[in-house]
Amino acid sequence: MTMNLVLQGPQAAPDTLAALARLAGGVRTNTINAHALRCEDVAFTAELKAQVEQAAFDAGVDATFIEAGRSLRDFGLVAMDMDSTLITIECIDEIADMQGLKPQVAEITEAAMRGELDFAASLTRRVALLEGLEASALERVYEERLRISMGGEAMLQAVQVAGLKTLLVSGGFTFFTERLQQRLKLDFAHANVLEVANGKLTGKVAGGIVDAEEKKRTVQRVCGELGISPAQAIVMGDGANDLKMMGIAGLSVAFRAKPVVRAQASVALNFSGLDGLLNILA
Repeated sequence: MTMNLVLQGPQAAPDTLAALARLAGGVRTNTINAHALRCEDVAFTAELKAQVEQAAFDAGVDATFIEAGRSLRDFGLVAMDMDSTLITIECIDEIADMQGLKPQVAEITEAAMRGELDFAASLTRRVALLEGLEASALERVYEERLRISMGGEAMLQAVQVAGLKTLLVSGGFTFFTERLQQRLKLDFAHANVLEVANGKLTGKVAGGIVDAEEKKRTVQRVCGELGISPAQAIVMGDGANDLKMMGIAGLSVAFRAKPVVRAQASVALNFSGLDGLLNILA
């Protein structure tokens, strides 16, 4: 079986990309841009994939094997996790920082993202620690700390121009997803609702928790509403609670992800921005 190999990295030098292309043994190479190269007709084996990916990782380059001819036109939806995927922060950790509890909450977040803790239980534990915090702290986190991940806006603009719909599905909170949906003109958003009473957080989530299973159901539901198969969805995530929705996608993208997620994804963007997706499907 032959495949294409896309090599890219924001700091990748042309000679580094060329050396990796030679290692892969591609029949032809095409320059995509100054920091991205496509090798065509690579004789794919699992052994070669492991060898090239390790050499690329060591060189600060993302290596993606993909079937020839795949493009954005093959897809109808891009679904994204929010925290540490579309944005650079974990919102709950930054909210906790307003309570002086960031280390305790971040430790639970990290363990949950590695898949070591049940997500729903871990979220309940973390939100409970926020009880009594002024709800105005959420606005401070949004204004002062929330940043879009590298390449995020360029990726979204390109997929929207190509006619794909967009979904933000998060184990985080509607306070942030609703603002991002409006700001980035996203078509769908789904997240947890933080309960507020008398201007303060109660330490509880209102309604059901958006965990891994609910994320998967949301992708399935939105695909159904669009009249497409999940095989026509691109799903991006970074943590273990994204694996179920990534598992039903036609293309799964691990962005700055935990090892357990990188190992199961179609694409791993460890160095490139989210717009690295555009080079892979160019």
